[in-house]
Amino acid sequence: MISDHTPVTTLGVSDLQRARDFYEGTLGFAPGTEMMDQGITYRSGSGSFFVYLSEFAGSNKATAMMFELPDDAFDGTVDRLRSKGVTFTTFEAEGMEFTDGVASMGDGAFRSVWFEDPDGNILNLGTPMP
Repeated sequence: MISDHTPVTTLGVSDLQRARDFYEGTLGFAPGTEMMDQGITYRSGSGSFFVYLSEFAGSNKATAMMFELPDDAFDGTVDRLRSKGVTFTTFEAEGMEFTDGVASMGDGAFRSVWFEDPDGNILNLGTPMP
């Protein structure tokens, strides 16, 4: 069955070198397996994601990939991303409040930020849901 296998997030990009600069330089991922100059795999925790050339890069308007961080790592990670020029997106959502780009819900028990890669793929960092 499909449910026995680990999924791999895939993100379309229009310029592979620009994507590498962002995922390796800005976000700090180590490059993994490359596919004939058409894409590259990055490991993250016990999973992975694949960045590949696509004419449809950045066309998804929903969150494409989320990373769950422990509560004690969230603020430092957000600060490091800001120092590298990453800006966070805010939006209207019931029960969610934004302060300086950081969303909180449930009296601050859950915190999260959203940002885009150079092609507009929406990425999210969040603390575990209580």
